[in-house]
Amino acid sequence: MQIRDLGVLAAVIMVVAMLIIPLPHWLLSFLIIINITLALLVLLTSMNMKEALDFSIFPTVILLLTLFRLALSVSTTRAILAEGDAGKVVETFGNFVTGGNILVGLVIFLLLVIIQFIVITKGSERVAEVAARFTLDAMPGKQMSIDADLNAGMISEKEARERREKVSGEADFYGAMDGATKFVKGDAIASIIMVGINLLFGMIIGMIQMELSFAEAASKYSMLTVGDGLVSQIPALLISTATGIVVTRAASKGNLGSDITAQLFAQSKLLYVAAGTILLLGLFTPIPDWITIPIAIALAVGAFLMDRKKEETPEEIMEFEEEVASDTMKSPENVINLLNVDPIEFEFGYGLIPLVDAAQGGDLLDRVVMIRRQLALELGIVIPIVRIRDNIQLQPNEYRIKIKGNEMARGELLLDHYLAMSPGDDNSIDGIDTIEPSFGLPAKWITEAVKEDAEMFGYTVVDPPSVVSTHLTEIIRANAHDLLGRQETKQLIDHLRETHAILVDDLIPTPLSIGEVQKVLAKLLRENVSIRNLPIIFETLADYAKLTSDPDILTEYVRQALARQITSQFINGQQALKVITVSAKVEKLVADSIQQTDHGNYLAMDPQQSQFVLEAIAKEVERVSYTEQSPIILCSPGVRLYIRQLTERYFPQVPILSYNELDAAVEIQSVGVVNVE
Repeated sequence: MQIRDLGVLAAVIMVVAMLIIPLPHWLLSFLIIINITLALLVLLTSMNMKEALDFSIFPTVILLLTLFRLALSVSTTRAILAEGDAGKVVETFGNFVTGGNILVGLVIFLLLVIIQFIVITKGSERVAEVAARFTLDAMPGKQMSIDADLNAGMISEKEARERREKVSGEADFYGAMDGATKFVKGDAIASIIMVGINLLFGMIIGMIQMELSFAEAASKYSMLTVGDGLVSQIPALLISTATGIVVTRAASKGNLGSDITAQLFAQSKLLYVAAGTILLLGLFTPIPDWITIPIAIALAVGAFLMDRKKEETPEEIMEFEEEVASDTMKSPENVINLLNVDPIEFEFGYGLIPLVDAAQGGDLLDRVVMIRRQLALELGIVIPIVRIRDNIQLQPNEYRIKIKGNEMARGELLLDHYLAMSPGDDNSIDGIDTIEPSFGLPAKWITEAVKEDAEMFGYTVVDPPSVVSTHLTEIIRANAHDLLGRQETKQLIDHLRETHAILVDDLIPTPLSIGEVQKVLAKLLRENVSIRNLPIIFETLADYAKLTSDPDILTEYVRQALARQITSQFINGQQALKVITVSAKVEKLVADSIQQTDHGNYLAMDPQQSQFVLEAIAKEVERVSYTEQSPIILCSPGVRLYIRQLTERYFPQVPILSYNELDAAVEIQSVGVVNVE
């Protein structure tokens, strides 16, 4: 622990000890001055803070200073009642501040208590309560606003995280302030009770134990009581004022001095009116002119200087902005920023602006948030922010989707139409023929008038925002392996380390590096296998990484470990899994064409033989597709990887599974066989 940490702990322990152990008079006087100094420092800090979180420790400071002040009051009360003396500071406040008049001192003390308890503390308590309630109610809206700015590319992930922490911190702060004002209120009540105790029991002790007369006891203990009350209430009043300043400056962006001068004296005309009013007040009333005239002159001079400054300000600001813009364009940082490539971009023509503009009912930003959450659950990776921007080079109703700067898809929307997809060859409705962008199905753009008819004929009707959000989802899902780099893999590993530290340490950096793990995860994502179950993936890699570092072979082992997950992905609640099997002849042909090298194995099949195999696969896939079934090819584990390499370019959507990747409890039905003559 650092020295300052030990100092704070020692101070808190000393405060607790003050409640029990009698203190010498000189130490009491020293601590009273320290109390006043700390209260003044808190007040000055609250006046110069720009945001509430600049003084986030303020509720705790209120509690500690209140405890310190109460401990001092207990110590001075003990000294007054036991010895009839509480040190020079209390005596000075009792004599000098009150002018030797006890009644005046009591009145001043009562006024301070009334001001603090009824005016400042009561108002601060109410403001803190309302601020805490409004801040908590506004949290969901602020969080959604941050997510929308993040998805629109207006802020970075780091800035979004900082803003979320700020929103959460403000809610915690105002909630704590709501409770901290209760400490200040209780302190004011305790001060009134202590003054009554000092005065009443002091006079009783003075007359009975010290054998003083009633007048002597009243004079002595009244002076000590007033002095003790004043040295307690002055710092309490400062803390109460600081509390009121903090909780009433929620909408401020500067310190108190700059805000007052910028807002209270912002309009020179009002200063002229105030100066004229004060001048007339001195001329037509008995108030002395030497008081009113200087004030009126000061207000008029201030207004004149403000007008003069305003005349010069616009030109100076314009020149300054031009200089800043020129320097910014010349700076090397501005050029370097142009080199950044966004992971995901969604660009649209000006005709699709209502799709994004929330003021016009657009909800694409909210849909993007849901897409990122959906894919995080499905694929197990955190999708990067989607940069959304308009592009005047596109057609008005056109949009395009980019992955790492490369255009992956393009489409066109008609915002005043609906997209209707027919389940068959039915063309009984009128519309504009088009192709559904996500899956390439024939469709039509129809108007609102024929929407109900289309639904009655069995058409699937979707609105334009759903069309583009589905298209964006499918493109991101198909390219998830390209979005998973070493940096993203490191984030997944760090997240896994929080719950499986031993597992991570057993795999990284030895026997596998982050780059090698990233290759395995990317290969899984490339075939639409979720990597959300990272513990099983890392357990498998830790078991087999000592035998081989080939990412292809490691991926096959991981797929076999994820057999239940892969099976549930394709069975879709059916009793049996219908597949296209690969004949032993084709498997042997593939196995004989595998070439082994020092850099890994690859398929080196004769082009003519490859053509025969691909034609056989295409024939079976087409035949199964006619039965409205999703084709799945099943083969032995030894050749699965290489059949996937063969078919990946021509049938990227057809999954290739091995027998070891299927749950043993699942029934398998062969609906076709891939064979060659």
